[in-house]
Amino acid sequence: MHIEKNVFENIFNTVMDVKGKTKDNIKARLDVALFCNRKNMKLVCDGLRVATPRASFVLEKNAQLLVYKWLKSLCFPDGYASNISRLINTEECRLYGMKSHDSHMFMQTLIPLVFRDLLPKGIWDALIEISHSFRDICSSKLNVDHIERLETNIMEKICKLEMIFPPLFFDSMKHLPVHLPFEVKVGGPVQYRWMYPFERLDITVAM
Repeated sequence: MHIEKNVFENIFNTVMDVKGKTKDNIKARLDVALFCNRKNMKLVCDGLRVATPRASFVLEKNAQLLVYKWLKSLCFPDGYASNISRLINTEECRLYGMKSHDSHMFMQTLIPLVFRDLLPKGIWDALIEISHSFRDICSSKLNVDHIERLETNIMEKICKLEMIFPPLFFDSMKHLPVHLPFEVKVGGPVQYRWMYPFERLDITVAM
């Protein structure tokens, strides 16, 4: 659950260009110049100023505002998710206080919808694939053959993300999804092993 939350936050904060949390910054662009051959992401020096051209995976300001307004208007069934509209500040274009379960729901349900018409198809397809991988891993009914295929394919899906996002995007947490299909194959359905019920119990006891 924490791997999924971390992956979601990095994707959302980078695509939405959240100041201080995006993985597409000057350090990332320097890494791109050093390790990657992406001319459209190189820093542009203009006298004493250094500009960072907008990457293809980053939404424009108008598109970002459109996303936040859409999320602000969403309503979910009771118990499905918290009231996400309370976490959104449309003026600052930021999302505050996203809990693990909300990130879980957002990663598997909303990511395919939010960026469908806003990102280039190749980038959107890569996000769809990683979203479906987490959905399959968290399924209540598991098929061994399907999980074994996922165990092989998820490596390709991570590689597709590596072709899109800068190297700074990938810390150790972004490579841990590669091991999740094997963990599911050995341990069984995830919902019997994750921490959501215990965290909810701790909050209830504390109150």
